[in-house]
Amino acid sequence: MALAATRLIPMQKNKGKSIGACLHNHTSYVQNPDKTEQGELVSSYQCSPLTVDEEFLLTKRLYEQTTGRSQKSDVIAYQVRQSFKPGEVTPEEANRIGYEFAERFLKSKHAFIVATHTDRAHIHNHIIYNSTALDGTRKFKNFWLSTFAVQRLSDLICLEHQLSTIEYKPYRERQKRIVYLPKESNRDRLCGIIDTILAEKPEDYEAFLQKLKQQGYEIKRGKYTSVKGKGQKRFIRFRTLGEGYSEEEIKAVLAGKAEHHPRQKQSPKEQPFQLLVDIQAKLAEGKGGGYERWAKKHNLKEMSKTLIFLQEQKIGSAADLKERADAALSRYHELGDSIKAAEARLTEIAVLKTHIINYAKTREVYAAYRKAGYSKAFLEAHREEIALHKAAKAAFDEAGLQKLPRVKALDAEFAELLTKKKAAYPDYRKARNEMQELVRAQKNVERFFAEKKKRTLPRKHRPDKRIPPRSFPVLGGILGGLFSLYSSDPVLRANLHIAAELRFLCSRCS
Repeated sequence: MALAATRLIPMQKNKGKSIGACLHNHTSYVQNPDKTEQGELVSSYQCSPLTVDEEFLLTKRLYEQTTGRSQKSDVIAYQVRQSFKPGEVTPEEANRIGYEFAERFLKSKHAFIVATHTDRAHIHNHIIYNSTALDGTRKFKNFWLSTFAVQRLSDLICLEHQLSTIEYKPYRERQKRIVYLPKESNRDRLCGIIDTILAEKPEDYEAFLQKLKQQGYEIKRGKYTSVKGKGQKRFIRFRTLGEGYSEEEIKAVLAGKAEHHPRQKQSPKEQPFQLLVDIQAKLAEGKGGGYERWAKKHNLKEMSKTLIFLQEQKIGSAADLKERADAALSRYHELGDSIKAAEARLTEIAVLKTHIINYAKTREVYAAYRKAGYSKAFLEAHREEIALHKAAKAAFDEAGLQKLPRVKALDAEFAELLTKKKAAYPDYRKARNEMQELVRAQKNVERFFAEKKKRTLPRKHRPDKRIPPRSFPVLGGILGGLFSLYSSDPVLRANLHIAAELRFLCSRCS
């Protein structure tokens, strides 16, 4: 395998995720400690590997403030991959070459990280750089034949370091499609082998380890038993494989004191319940009888789930439900406002830090410009430096700063705010989920009793608006309404699973 730089890969924002979450996912993957020698093979420019996603995001916010333009494209960053011929370079040399390539290609205008992976037979680099320039004035343009330029620059640097370069085949001779097998991690493979060995019921722990040796694993005994398979660089301890795979648990299974349950992939958590469908409104829009039959079953099932939720939360009246929902909504907004305030201050610090650095760099040039009597010739020769100096001075005047803060103090405040912001996110997500469930339950209860009241009143007296919250036994009222709806509708009565579900609800609420 020769050295090659693949095509320039635009990294786009995933649907349903924020830009910050997508940046975090991409940068976290390339910095995987198992692939980068515990982070030793990660280098960066104008950003910290620990906070690269946040710093990329702040630069994008600086771009919006500076230009007044918003993010229109889904491209949030770019990635370049480099692969090296086995045995030609060390991981450290590969990282330095990747850093040199990124510096020369980007001309020091974009922040980037270089992560060197050693988990494959060939050493390779992952280079991720921000689509937005450091000064927040422009974005990287993925120009025509950009991949060709990346390949040529990479080959040039490799030739300078006396490394191999790839021989590009004619288009007709290239392989059109590569089919990759599903990737299985070393830990998943080890767990599968342990499952197979335990199914064979070895006599004791030593026989178990002997069977592992026969599978090509190296055993290291000590305080904790660890194994290493063919092609692996590091040993894996049994205790790190998860529940059911520690040394004590394996010994208990072999001794007949416990049963082994192979690890299964967890399916995503199902949403407890959804909003009820306004059947009459949908029919008015043109939906037919088939949709009405589906909607009745849907509403019955979702209201049943809502009933279980109310019982688990020990909510017995509509007033109690409203109080809980309002409190959850208030808590959610409170945490959200605190995170937004932290983000706003982080942006202010980033902008202020940029102006302070620019002011210090251009102070001598501006002093010379003033000494030259504000000469037009001097201005034309140093227009960029003078413009940066004036912009920084204007920003200081606007902020009312009599004394400029130290950059180290700003960095310390930035790090502290960033830590607090990240620590607040788990509480924020929990509050958001609680708020959504309670508000959804409140809407379902209001719609359910409003529809129930419509069915019991004469047509001319039926209200058009939702009934206001009042104090009534929610659990019993909903359960009675569910049975009434079920017994009065032949379509619903024909579904045996709904009947079983209602019997289950009755047992839960009795």
